[in-house]
Amino acid sequence: MAVELDRIPAQADRPSKPSLWLWLCLFPIFLLLGCAGVALFSEVGLRAQTAVVWGAALGGAFLGWCLTCGLRVLYYLTQQHSADGWDAARAIDLECMLSQGRRRQQILAFTAHTALRTEQLDSLSQVDAILEGTSVLKAQPSRSAGETVRHSLLPGDVNENPERALLRILKKLLNDFAAHLAELADDVELALLLEIDSSLREDRQGKAWQKALAESGIRQTLKPITWTGLEAVDQWLDQRSDDQALLLLVSVVIAPDAPHGTAESAVGLLLGNPGTQLAFLPVANLHRPEQARGESAGALSRATQLALSWASLQANGVEHIWRSGIAQKNHAAVTTVMTDGELPLPADRKIHDLDALLGHPGAAAPWLAIALAAQAVQRGCGPQLILSGVRCVDAPLWGTVLTPVSPLMT
Repeated sequence: MAVELDRIPAQADRPSKPSLWLWLCLFPIFLLLGCAGVALFSEVGLRAQTAVVWGAALGGAFLGWCLTCGLRVLYYLTQQHSADGWDAARAIDLECMLSQGRRRQQILAFTAHTALRTEQLDSLSQVDAILEGTSVLKAQPSRSAGETVRHSLLPGDVNENPERALLRILKKLLNDFAAHLAELADDVELALLLEIDSSLREDRQGKAWQKALAESGIRQTLKPITWTGLEAVDQWLDQRSDDQALLLLVSVVIAPDAPHGTAESAVGLLLGNPGTQLAFLPVANLHRPEQARGESAGALSRATQLALSWASLQANGVEHIWRSGIAQKNHAAVTTVMTDGELPLPADRKIHDLDALLGHPGAAAPWLAIALAAQAVQRGCGPQLILSGVRCVDAPLWGTVLTPVSPLMT
């Protein structure tokens, strides 16, 4: 679950200090009360009273004043001690939540295939084309609808059977990881998050996956997890942050049900917890993603600020901003956030709108942006901010931050 700092109670209300002038002014009143007691309860006139009676009356008034002052000071000290205890416990809870929120995963390996990655253009050329703003979103025949719509297609024959096309791209993804995973022992656990967005039936998708996995040569056991989307990263950081297992994310969008405005894509990410694996040199740090609590620009701005705080990063330190999977109704909120005075993003930041260049990546939206941003970090770029949606256009957007790995961490 998300780390919700706003649910931490406020600091304790501090008691007001006793007013010296007030208590000095009360002293004559106590003396007058002592004199009034003598006048009311004594059968002798005031002028006839002995010094002993007056001494006892005024001394009693003075002691009453001291006792009342002492009780007031004791009450103040008790409240102060209670407030100190509350704030100390709150500080411990806050530090624990901040420590939990600042957990991160490391990107160990990645691969991304879009319409820009052809036999002539490798992964480096693909990210170069995206950084330069090359668009491949155009009207062309689709695999699923059987008509011409505006979208982008993975390289290959558009008339190819969708199941065969899915098998082909899954083989490519797993082959990209096979060399990395060959360096691991056979007993290393791989937690698997598999997301396939396709018009194919689930049983046909599962059959293609099993066949591609069997032919990949991957020896490790893959154990599926139930979390989906960026929630998987959030939950992993909460529940398995000290786990020895690695997290393998595979997301493929091919022949979607409604292809208009979409982007066929295939993404793979291999993530590990810092300090629990030594087999790979990490590429980048993937910090805790934060989902907006609503669709307003203010909600997205707060989520983005929190995502930046998890990375201990100021907004003006962001070099690249990636937009991916942003529904039309959320465009205004995203634009507002990027020009918001409360979130001072640098004026020279580079913005990459994957929806405009490739089309909506569907379920692969966050992963595609993360993989491309990781490649930008690998090439020497600085911190990256990702604003992404999910397959369900009604769900709030997410903010995610990637940062380079410190040489001390490698």
